[in-house]
Amino acid sequence: MSLQAAKIEVPKGSTLRPPSPVKRRWGAPLNAPIQDWRGRRVWLVGASSGIGLACAKALHAAGAHVIVSARDLGTLSEWAATCKSQGLPVELLSLDVTDALQVKYVARQVAASGKLDFLLYCAGHYRAQRATEFDLTDMLRHQDVNYNGLLRVLDAVLPMFLQQGSGHISVVSSVAGWRGLPNGLAYGPTKAAVTHVAETLYMDLQDKGIGVSVVNPGFVATPLTAQNNFQMPALISPEQAATAMLAGWSEGLFDIHFPKRFTAWLKLMRLLPYRAYFALVRRFTGL
Repeated sequence: MSLQAAKIEVPKGSTLRPPSPVKRRWGAPLNAPIQDWRGRRVWLVGASSGIGLACAKALHAAGAHVIVSARDLGTLSEWAATCKSQGLPVELLSLDVTDALQVKYVARQVAASGKLDFLLYCAGHYRAQRATEFDLTDMLRHQDVNYNGLLRVLDAVLPMFLQQGSGHISVVSSVAGWRGLPNGLAYGPTKAAVTHVAETLYMDLQDKGIGVSVVNPGFVATPLTAQNNFQMPALISPEQAATAMLAGWSEGLFDIHFPKRFTAWLKLMRLLPYRAYFALVRRFTGL
């Protein structure tokens, strides 16, 4: 709001000026580092297996109050029972991110139990697809889970964070969204959209006390990647992925990508002109 718009009369000769936007020191972390998780309420959306479940377990071990949402929570009951016996329960809330009303209902449940400190969106759908076998139904399924699901959760959570003036939103994207890749016709574009949303969220929320980070894993051994019929370079375990993510949050990073021995090369490839990029991808994939 300008001084004129606010109709504030400034005495002649006064040095009063409109407040300046928050400036970050060059080289400082882009987010407030999170190094102590004890007592923090963390909501993980899409954490019944893979990276999400590994993160839930790592955050719980670090002392966080963990809330896990997924379509299928049956596999988590044994772990939740163990956590309860240890004195730090895990909340399980069933959720289908393609159902807007259900997202709002579960978000209200989360808010009713106390202040939310951290949201991790890791719900994902993946099926390899090429243009020669175009499947519109599956294309739209990728969009509905990977991208639209995120928007539904943001719609429910952003008002909470803005009202309290604190919190952190982290989204799991993928290096598959950095540039087009064979077999990624359905998956890659949705992850590119997720990364774009995270970048814009950061710029909109950095002066509101709300952190934002995007996680771009390489190949991680999960039920989703198990369907790949090719050798996956630099393949890591979900536990290794979770360790890298917690390390990134502890450093206040915005862009958390791993394993570096793989993702560093992909970052360089993003800079190549199309002629060179297409030739390299074709050479290394054979597709």
